[in-house]
Amino acid sequence: MLHERHRLLGRLVRDTVSGRTGVLRAVAPDGDAPKPVAWLIPRGGGIEWTTPLRAIEPVTAPAPDRPCRGR
Repeated sequence: MLHERHRLLGRLVRDTVSGRTGVLRAVAPDGDAPKPVAWLIPRGGGIEWTTPLRAIEPVTAPAPDRPCRGR
């Protein structure tokens, strides 16, 4: 297979083209396209989609809310 390694494989990423988030499943060609693309799937399952590699960015978890303490 023509899969490539990527530091975000298996992680939740944002597709900046579509605005969707999903888990990066693979970096590989799509059909006869010469350049590899990112293969994403929604977290929890669903229909896989592709996007250019330059269009993915890691999703960072928001900082947990901290209760406000009075002084």
